[in-house]
Amino acid sequence: MARYNGPVCRLCRREGEKLFLKGERCFSPKCAFERRSYAPGMHGRQAQYRRKESDFALQLRAKQKARRLYGIYERQFRRYFREAQRQKGLTGVNLLISLESRLDNVVYRLGFSSSRAQARQIVLHGHFDVNGRKTNIPSYLVKPGDIIAVRDISRGKTYFKEVSQILDDSQVPAWLSLDPTNLTGKMVDLPSRDDIDVSINEQLIVEYYSR
Repeated sequence: MARYNGPVCRLCRREGEKLFLKGERCFSPKCAFERRSYAPGMHGRQAQYRRKESDFALQLRAKQKARRLYGIYERQFRRYFREAQRQKGLTGVNLLISLESRLDNVVYRLGFSSSRAQARQIVLHGHFDVNGRKTNIPSYLVKPGDIIAVRDISRGKTYFKEVSQILDDSQVPAWLSLDPTNLTGKMVDLPSRDDIDVSINEQLIVEYYSR
């Protein structure tokens, strides 16, 4: 399955809530969800008046929302789920922890980007080191104790100069620490479910894959 390259605001409208896929634009009047909060398509307006959704539809929507929020292929998402099943603890929570531990998401959470899509792009372009080694794999799973830093060769770029001026105001989660002066961050611990501020019902995802 190829990555979705269409208007991402349609994804927010389909899920019925803002997924903040376009960063700062989502907070401006230009946000398409503010103007058209109903589902996309010819019958989008009518969808909100239809009868109650089935259990399967609710499970599917929860899974699709998580996929779209983190920007992951279906096959890759299914692999994360299988790995979460093999781990101790609640499968749904283990799944969310793995998704939050991805390098592109950690870069986003540290405030180096305004969206996960932007974080994925700057990681792919090789602007970050993990524990002193260049890492350009967005799906790299960061572990407690790992240090994420903007590479020395990238710090002089206009983008990171501008980012460094606003990092002081960014609020990083409790499971991460940030050194805005040196453009470095560290994973202090794995996130708990309370630390993950995404409106996803992970139990519905577990039910979807357990059919």
